Amino acid sequence: QVQLVESGGGLVQAGDSLRLSCAPSGGIFSINLMAWFRQAPGKEREFVAHIPWNGHITYYADSVKGRFTISRDNAKNTVNLQMNSLKPEDTAVYYCAAKTDVSGTWTQPLSYDYWGQGTQVTVSS
Repeated sequence: QVQLVESGGGLVQAGDSLRLSCAPSGGIFSINLMAWFRQAPGKEREFVAHIPWNGHITYYADSVKGRFTISRDNAKNTVNLQMNSLKPEDTAVYYCAAKTDVSGTWTQPLSYDYWGQGTQVTVSS
């Protein structure tokens, strides 16, 4: 079992930055891929970015490309999401997710095995 704990959400103004962090624990040896998703009220959960647990090749949703950066902190064993130039449409609950194999579609929530509890990000205009 893998437990994921997110932190770093909050209320900011448009144009500001926030940094989210996800700390896996438990069976982290089984993790293959880490990702961030988000879900706004009344909308489906959508993919934001992913990164291999033991690699550095990243992939982003078009809506955040150039503004968000996903990264691994090997010293702290965390996965971070640096969010710059935030927009009101970025307002959502942000979830960290872990995938233990390489099958399936890596941008689909159903492909992931473990989820954090979510952290709220609110961007005011």
